[in-house]
Amino acid sequence: MFLQISAVVGEITPERVNRLPEAERTAWAAYLEKSRVTALADQAALQAELSTHGMTQALRAPSGGDFKQSAKTGDAWHAGEEARVLADIVLSYQTPAGGWSKHTGYTKGLRKPGMQWSSQSEPGAKPHYLGTFDNRSTTEQMQFLANMWLATQRDDCKEGFIKGLNYVLAAQYPNGGWPQVYPLEGSYHDDITLNDDALTHVLELLQRIVANDPSCAFLDELARDKVRRALGAGIDCVLAMQVVQDGRKTAWCAQHDALTLQPTAARKMEPATLSGVESANLLRFLMTLPNPAPKLVAAIEAGLAWFDRVKIPGLAPGRKDDKSADSSGASSDQFHWARFYGLTDSKPVFPGRDGVLYTSFNEMAANNKLGYDFFSTKPGSILKNGQKNWRKMLAASQ
Repeated sequence: MFLQISAVVGEITPERVNRLPEAERTAWAAYLEKSRVTALADQAALQAELSTHGMTQALRAPSGGDFKQSAKTGDAWHAGEEARVLADIVLSYQTPAGGWSKHTGYTKGLRKPGMQWSSQSEPGAKPHYLGTFDNRSTTEQMQFLANMWLATQRDDCKEGFIKGLNYVLAAQYPNGGWPQVYPLEGSYHDDITLNDDALTHVLELLQRIVANDPSCAFLDELARDKVRRALGAGIDCVLAMQVVQDGRKTAWCAQHDALTLQPTAARKMEPATLSGVESANLLRFLMTLPNPAPKLVAAIEAGLAWFDRVKIPGLAPGRKDDKSADSSGASSDQFHWARFYGLTDSKPVFPGRDGVLYTSFNEMAANNKLGYDFFSTKPGSILKNGQKNWRKMLAASQ
């Protein structure tokens, strides 16, 4: 069986904003204008470089992999030459607005004058992923710079972090969420994005600041107060987005419309469905927050209950020594979870690259090229050790 995938996306337009209640309209109109002005400033900065260097067209930034650091806060590596060079490169690719793009080839050296800050669009074309939270971008660079400051006291790393923090705060929506890309790019990039844990990474960064992480010790109380308020608004938004089925809160979609908070679709393989993986990682973060309010406790309890209800016995299709999802011979302690679940019934669904939403993994696999993780065992650690640790913390706070 299969269903057609909805192509609805949650782009924020002036027309949609004008239809909002007056109490909301003013804040959203101001946000749109701020985004527009920021986008113009980014492009003006590039044009100024081109003019200064007598160039007629921008250079394309080199492409690379995701920026993900293995060295943790306090690691001696940050005081070494390799880290120093990387910090120079990372700072050179910080956009005028304060964010970073994704898939940038930092191994190719410093950004050159007149070069784009993003490798994701051709010179002269509309900017694409110029500043983004996708694929750990911006949040990961910020944490790296904070770690560099802790190890070396470099002022430029501190200033780069503060500029990035101002970018994060400016990008936050009036209702507490964050887009995937800022300044706004349109299409599904305007959605409040949990996909690839973009929203979760922003919240984790803010929580580290609130928790007085030593790498952010340079922030003054005014900045910390802004972060506390941004984090609180972000968590309230998360709780408001938690999808309700038959009167029960469940999990979250990989992307939610920024204005309505309703689940929405992105690419063909990212339909408006409940997300097993991103919801699990978001829930894991929520369970680390100290002294949770009753509404947060209720949301976590509901999320844990949902993951317990939708677990699938046996090994996931495609894994070594595979058993099918309905195998009666599976061990009782072997479970996996689908990446996508139906919005109304929480049954596993499988979106194909052909634009079809299948209810059978095997049928989807027979008609599509794979290369995408449709199953995960990660929620199991949340239901076991994660839940155990959370309940201990909860009991200690009461």
